[in-house]
Amino acid sequence: MSAAVNGLPWTVLRLHRAALLGWGAFVAAVTGLLLWAVEVKEDAARAELAYCSHHGTCTITATLDYDDTIGLAALFLCYSFLAVAAWAGAALVARELETGTAQLVWTQSVTPVRWLVAKLALPALLITVGGAVLVPVFRHAWWINPDRTDSSWASANVFVARGPTMVAYGLCALAVGALAGLVLRRSLPALGVSFAVMLVLHQLVQSCRTDLWPSVTRTGTALFTPPDTAWQLANGVIVHGQRVANPEYGHCNGTGTKATQCLADHGITGYYSVYHPASHFWPLQLVETGIVLTVTAAATAATFRLLRRRTA
Repeated sequence: MSAAVNGLPWTVLRLHRAALLGWGAFVAAVTGLLLWAVEVKEDAARAELAYCSHHGTCTITATLDYDDTIGLAALFLCYSFLAVAAWAGAALVARELETGTAQLVWTQSVTPVRWLVAKLALPALLITVGGAVLVPVFRHAWWINPDRTDSSWASANVFVARGPTMVAYGLCALAVGALAGLVLRRSLPALGVSFAVMLVLHQLVQSCRTDLWPSVTRTGTALFTPPDTAWQLANGVIVHGQRVANPEYGHCNGTGTKATQCLADHGITGYYSVYHPASHFWPLQLVETGIVLTVTAAATAATFRLLRRRTA
């Protein structure tokens, strides 16, 4: 094997060192933010809640501050794939095709397939390693949050940041960016297309997230309240055998003859509640990860197939 092939990974590393260093800085910054929250803010938040439990009047400033920090970190992790998509679309493939650098490399004992493998392998490794650091740190910081109000596991950003879905979106953005770059062969159009495709994919999967695993439905003659940790999807009353969500029958609440007569007047025979318990986190997480990785594999296969056709 020639020296050009052996040195190809180092060439990719030097060529994209600014972006790769930027990713390393992002991983370090978010990790530092979460560790700072755990080591500095968590004790103050927990002490504040302990004080409030024994006093009628108090503030929860430290608790909200901790929750805001977790929410900010979740936002960064959830949407980090957009930065990957923009970079992969603009710089990874399209720029070298646009300037002719790729064609020059292909004349130096480096086949187009080997060139593309090197282009994708190193960033994919760094995305995976970065996710392997960020996700456990975030899970720890989220888990010890004294008051998970705005950052429950069902929150869209927290859901992605707490599992392998975060890494899957990053790898998918890399593959989609490479495909867009190879198809368009121009940096700015490839950047816009890869960014838009990943944003649409994320929003589409997120809108279907609740359906990725069967939810739990509870019905009965008594009002049922799911656990605090559950992801509430729907609730309401059963009227003549039909479910009616969020009815305006609050005056029927309570017990006794008056409440029973009120329910009968409106035809209410029971209540229902649809939710995902906390135990559904991993099934939902793994199904979504599988979907995103399937798109990743399809985009990668399409990229290699198109490269072979154009360089045959």
